[in-house]
Amino acid sequence: MARHNREGSGADQHGYEYTVGYQPDWLRLVKVTRLLDSGRQSTKTLFRNPHDRQEADPGDRVRTSIVSPSLGLDVEVSVYDPSEQVTRIRLACLVDTPQGAQEEIEFVIEGALPSGS
Repeated sequence: MARHNREGSGADQHGYEYTVGYQPDWLRLVKVTRLLDSGRQSTKTLFRNPHDRQEADPGDRVRTSIVSPSLGLDVEVSVYDPSEQVTRIRLACLVDTPQGAQEEIEFVIEGALPSGS
C-alpha cells in the first residue's frame, strides 16, 4: 500500500526556494533548468529523496507538487501508472521575472526508486 506524500525543499540557481511534495517510494530527484543572467542555460538538482530504496509499493499514481510562493508557482502533476512504467516526467512552466518578462522553467521529475527487497 502506498504511503502518504512527504515534503522536501530546495533552491534554484537564482536562490528561489521551492517546496516539493513527493511520493517517498517513487521519487528519486527533481532537477530544475533555468536561464542564467549570462543567457546560458543551467540545470541543478533541486531536491533529492533522502531514501535510496522503496519501503512500500508506490501505488498506481505518480504524484508530485512543486511550489514557490516568491515565483507565484504552484503546480501538481498526477499520472495514472498502474503498471509502474513511468520513470521520468518533464514539466515546463512560465513564471514572471523581476524584470516583468516571462521565463520558462523546466523541471525533470525522476522516479522509479529501486525496490527495497
